[in-house]
Order: sequence, then structure tokens, then C-alpha cells
Amino acid sequence: MFTYLNPAVREKLIKTRKLCRIDKSGKLVDFDAPSAPGDLVLNLLGPIPLPLRMQGKSYQAQWYATVRSTELNKVEELAENLRQSEGQNLFASLATPMAVNSVLIIGDPVHSDNPLVRVHSNCLTGDVFGSERCECGPQLAAAVDRIASDPAGGMIVYMAGHEGRGIGLWAKAATYLLQDTGEDTYQANESLGLPADSREFTDAAALILHFIGNRPMRLLTNNPKKIKDLTEAGLDKISIEKHVTGVSQWNKRYLSAKREWGHNIGDADLSQ
Repeated sequence: MFTYLNPAVREKLIKTRKLCRIDKSGKLVDFDAPSAPGDLVLNLLGPIPLPLRMQGKSYQAQWYATVRSTELNKVEELAENLRQSEGQNLFASLATPMAVNSVLIIGDPVHSDNPLVRVHSNCLTGDVFGSERCECGPQLAAAVDRIASDPAGGMIVYMAGHEGRGIGLWAKAATYLLQDTGEDTYQANESLGLPADSREFTDAAALILHFIGNRPMRLLTNNPKKIKDLTEAGLDKISIEKHVTGVSQWNKRYLSAKREWGHNIGDADLSQ
């Protein structure tokens, strides 16, 4: 992560416009401008050319990494203390699960009408391992393919820290064991004393406002909570495009639980 670099590199990134800050409305913020406690300020690093290959197809994207200033400041303060005390061997302690979100720009959604947008919660088991206990991996791949095939282009906002709907990978592993005893995915979270869904999409809204603005866009989702959160954050020109894919014998029970919690999933979807 760039937080570990010499401060001179940070200044170079700012001067070359590869590093900027935005507020919750998506507007640029000066690095020297003070922010009030509780204000949302995001650091945005990019664009970085990123050739992609998913399910045998190739795509071209521009990648941006993004992290909240509140989290970044803590890491940079620790890094500076380690530099001053010559504690270089302790820099590994900075490899914490800081929520570094990503943006993938595909095509030219900034200058097109009604682009496609996918806000995707990270899922190691589905996105990386290809697990069929959920539909996350196929949803991500299908979103990239749909956006790349659409003349309007679009963007993927990949949300770190959303594993297991916000409970983290360790707790998610425990919920899988509970699901194997008969609980559904939401009941398993609650059995651990955790929220059924603790995700929030404020950062995603700010990033969409920064890149596209509050103008007509098509959101690839089946999740009413995501729609509600983004709308309340200032994106009130969203139209919804259903995004059901990756249905298998292994995840139909999981998808049925989602439907009971309000997701737009029909009988015909589950019969795929």
C-alpha cells in the first residue's frame, strides 16, 4: 500500500494527479484542508491501467484504490513513528485488514448516457476460490462482462470489509458451519450475536458521485438495502437492473433466504 512509501512519493503522486481526496458528495478536497471529526473523506489513488481476464474473456479497465482518510491517517502516523525509531522490521505490523476499496472504470461512463454500475461486496470464497455456496464470483464476472459489452460502459465499486455481509472472514467461516447444521445465512450471523447485514454503502455512493455524478444510471443489483442506502446518500436517479446469475444446486437454499429478506429473486431464477 502507498501508505508505507516515503512521503516524497506521496507528494509526487499528488502533483501528478494520481492521488486525490473527495468528500461524501464526490467533490475534490484539498489535502491541507482540515476536516471535522466524523466527516467522510476518501483518498483515491489512480487511474492504474488494469487488463482483466475472467472466465476466458479479456477486458481493459482503469483501476482506482480508495481508503478513508481516518483509517489512512492512523496507519501513516504509525509508519512515521516506525521510521523515526528505525523500527523497519516492524512494518509488517501495518499489514492489517484496512478497508481499501477499489473502483474499476470500463469504457467511458463519465461521458455516456445511463451507464451501468455494480457495487460489489468482496467475497474471498466466491470471488477468489470460486465457491458455489454463494453467487458472488459469477455476479462479479457477469457484471464486468455486461459493462464491457454495453456502449455506455460503467463502473464496478468493489467494497472491502464486506465479507459475510460485514462480519469478516473468520466469523463467516463459523456461519458456514452453522449453515451446515440447518440455519440459513442470516440466522447464522445472528446466532453469533452479529447483525444479519451490517454493510453500509456511504463510501460507494461518494465514489459514484465523484466519477459519474447524480445522473441517470443503471444499478446491477437484487438487494433493496443497497438501493435504499445509495438513494439516501444522494443518488436518486437510479434505475434497477436485475442481476441473478451463478445459480447452482449448492446455493439455492442461500438464494431462497435472500429472497425471504427482500432480494429480487423469483421462482424462475431459482429453477436455472
